[in-house]
Amino acid sequence: MATHTRYAPDRGLTVRMTATMFLLGLVFVVFVGLVIGIMTAAHASAGAIILVAVIFGGGSAFISLFYSDKIALAAAGARVVSPKEAPTLHGIVDRLCALADMEKPRVAIAPTQMPNAFATGRNSKNSVLCVTQGMLQREFLTQEELEGVLAHELSHVAHKDVQVMTYASLLAIVAGLLVRFAFYSEIFGGGRRGGNDSQAALLIPLIMLASAVVYAISFLLIRLLSRYRELAADRSGALLTQNPSALISALTKVSQGMNRIPTQDLRSAETLNAFYFAPAMKLTRGGGGGGGTSLSALFSTHPSLDKRIEQLSKIQRELGQVDSDPRGLR
Repeated sequence: MATHTRYAPDRGLTVRMTATMFLLGLVFVVFVGLVIGIMTAAHASAGAIILVAVIFGGGSAFISLFYSDKIALAAAGARVVSPKEAPTLHGIVDRLCALADMEKPRVAIAPTQMPNAFATGRNSKNSVLCVTQGMLQREFLTQEELEGVLAHELSHVAHKDVQVMTYASLLAIVAGLLVRFAFYSEIFGGGRRGGNDSQAALLIPLIMLASAVVYAISFLLIRLLSRYRELAADRSGALLTQNPSALISALTKVSQGMNRIPTQDLRSAETLNAFYFAPAMKLTRGGGGGGGTSLSALFSTHPSLDKRIEQLSKIQRELGQVDSDPRGLR
């Protein structure tokens, strides 16, 4: 996935992305077949509804893919900064991009005290790397720790993660639109064609049930893909910098830093959680970042802090470096 960069390839990432996309496609095909069967049995026009759902879903995905950088910057209230305005930040990005042999994205700063960072964009030419003001505060992170965070984020760009997640989400978007259009077509007279109201009454709950099942399966598969995407970015960033201990330390500081941010501010930042280096939530004894109960971990966009540190510690040992535990979580 990391074409034209020196980011270490990740076979596990490729296999899991391929498997998840295949499962999502299979679920969608079965769902469409089921809806067609139900609507045909009820003498409803399925073709037009499916076509409209695909058009609207495709349009939504197109906007998300081609304007994700602008949408994310607007949501974060961030602005692009020049090398003159942020020389240290640009210097680190320049070094990492040269090390990874990739094009440099635009660099932005978000005016929030919450320590975090994200990168988005459909490819390296149209990407943006954003760091919050809280992350750049003096003495919050060392330069090596900040470098690890930025290497993680640039990995998302190199692996074209925004493209992959958009394609994966497209199936769920179309499925959701399909059931809505089918529902409203029956509400506003579609099911009364031929005077068979009983068939229309049966049609709607069947499609709604199928939609609920498809949405649940798609949601869990996409969350699974997102969590592994974060693990892959941790791995790639640590191998690029050859300094997994700095990334461990940065993860710990950023996650614990969330505890000092007002809950209201964290909630306002939740819309960008899927993009952030660490999710905007309070650290829990389970490890934070989706590491509370097994149910919350299942729904989380990020792996638990413990799981991320465990993987980085393994990489540290593989590189022959001293394995330490700087977390101080308990």
